[in-house]
Amino acid sequence: MEVILAKSAGFCFGVKRAVETVYEQTGTENRIYTYGPIIHNEEVVKDLESKGVTVLEGEEDLRKLDKGTVVIRSHGVSREICEMIEKKGLACVDATCPFVKRIHRIVEKESGEGRRIIIIGNPGHPEVEGIMGWSHTPAAVIESAEEAEKFTCLPGEKLCLVSQTTFNYNKFKELVEIFQKKGYNITIVNTICNATEERQTEAREIADKVDAMIVIGGKHSSNTRKLYEICRERCKSTYLIQTLDDLHLELPETAALVGITAGASTPNNIIEEVQNYVRINF
Repeated sequence: MEVILAKSAGFCFGVKRAVETVYEQTGTENRIYTYGPIIHNEEVVKDLESKGVTVLEGEEDLRKLDKGTVVIRSHGVSREICEMIEKKGLACVDATCPFVKRIHRIVEKESGEGRRIIIIGNPGHPEVEGIMGWSHTPAAVIESAEEAEKFTCLPGEKLCLVSQTTFNYNKFKELVEIFQKKGYNITIVNTICNATEERQTEAREIADKVDAMIVIGGKHSSNTRKLYEICRERCKSTYLIQTLDDLHLELPETAALVGITAGASTPNNIIEEVQNYVRINF
């Protein structure tokens, strides 16, 4: 059986930078905390916990701290959380992805100039919650075409539309078209990062030509879920796994070509394990 491994599979720049930052901090004297899991991958989080890194699950956990170092993960956080860390006198290491930081600056500027912010993304996702926290006015989060169609604004109201960095690019374009047809006074900024677009495009191309597709990533990873959805549209025999232990494939007997891709939070060693196992055992 032939295996095609996506070149873009695995850690993206922002995730790699954030993970390396936490590992570097484990060698210091301070107690290390991350605001939320550093990435949506249980294996990495468990390894960091074994090195003394504690995950703060939210604002309430942060309020209880009186000392230590807090690492802000690649998803970023709201202005309020940044200010709270500073006021409490905690050491802060900001590992927010530069692409996410750019969205924070755009939202802060545009909302400060009176534009209402619309975020194309998943409600409740930590990146989206962080982005909302940099808007001077209440922001709207739109995830589906139905929500976009129902959206209304005041006559003459100015809008600024941005996107979660890992949102499905084709869906983003679809939602943008809906807003454009409404004739609103709207500034549109495509803030999907290049790595996401590249990963999704490559996954789509591979899924188009293989007999089965394996997507590797954390079960809570938004970008992994989107890769699975994209591949599933092109290849019915698409499987979503977190580690090699989850690999219980019932591949079609005629399957001669298998594709593998992975989310931005998937370590290379897990990708290699799955790739080698499929090549040897199928």
